[in-house]
Amino acid sequence: MKDGKTMDAIEKRARELLSERGVTLHDIADLVYYLQKNYHKNLKIEDCYENVDRVLSKREVQNAVITGIELDKLAEKKQIEEPLLSTLLNDEGLYGVDEIVALSIVNVYGSIGFTNYGYIDKQKPGILSKINEKHPGVCNTFLDDIVGAIAAAASSRLAHRAANAE
Repeated sequence: MKDGKTMDAIEKRARELLSERGVTLHDIADLVYYLQKNYHKNLKIEDCYENVDRVLSKREVQNAVITGIELDKLAEKKQIEEPLLSTLLNDEGLYGVDEIVALSIVNVYGSIGFTNYGYIDKQKPGILSKINEKHPGVCNTFLDDIVGAIAAAASSRLAHRAANAE
């Protein structure tokens, strides 16, 4: 339960999938802190967490999370045909659909999210580094971009709120 309302099934499933893949909201909040600490002198991790929680309450975000993670899981089970299967399992650099799914999340809070996403996608701090480790039978082609995009969107939300407060 959040903000006095119960989550619907889609939001609940999106959050469960992140957790099942080893990603906590605190992991994503740490990424938001990483992105925003130099711009907000009194930034608290709780503020970052709240913004991550709000981003995950958006239907567009939930749909992207579910779609991307389910595709990663299907690839792990080899339930996708070639040549897409190898492309996903190898996280091929020229395959950009994972980034396109992530951009649907990034754009929820405006264009600043795009620059946040590009930066964090290149730096790969915190949980993103762990997600990008290669392990046999594990596919996180969509997951790393989704997590980075949620952090970027939450950072954008935080920046917009701070600008409005000023």
